[in-house]
Amino acid sequence: MGDTRAKKSGLSADIQKKLNAKYSEEQERQCRQWIEAVTGDTLIDQEIGMNHFNKCLKDGTVLCKLINTLNGEALVKKINTSSMAFKQMENISSFLDACKVFGLKDGDCFQTPDLYENQNMSQVLATIFAVSSFATSNGFSGPTIGVKIADENVREFDEATLAAGKAVLSGQTGWNKGANQAGMNIGNTRHIVD
Repeated sequence: MGDTRAKKSGLSADIQKKLNAKYSEEQERQCRQWIEAVTGDTLIDQEIGMNHFNKCLKDGTVLCKLINTLNGEALVKKINTSSMAFKQMENISSFLDACKVFGLKDGDCFQTPDLYENQNMSQVLATIFAVSSFATSNGFSGPTIGVKIADENVREFDEATLAAGKAVLSGQTGWNKGANQAGMNIGNTRHIVD
């Protein structure tokens, strides 16, 4: 965690331990290699570990450069190089906004304090993996990590095939053509008197 926060205790400390336990150094290695391959830059801290990876990404410049490279044109127009905290958090916020334009959902993205204050680095890794997954569907042809987003596979069936599908017994398909339990009484009904 960052130096600016008080030490957590009680339930907050337990939650932080669980978040820290979810962190995978193997995923970090994959992210490091992928970021370096895509951006062409070497990360400033080559030692493996949550705090070291946080040090590499904390100012947001690497992430902004990454998303701009993947998109082909700048989604983040201005990358701040200042060492001031609010400028670094602005970079992180700009990266997160660019991720949403890139195709990620809110649930795929980490929150700014997760990275800047080293609160939830496992979510930062998950976001980087999600960015990589969306890269190929956005036209990036370079290296990727994680899963590939499925392509749309629209199917067109003729009338004979559709009719044959309707002939399948409903018990096999798990559908009972709209039947429900409405109106069924099992045992005595409850009589409420006003």
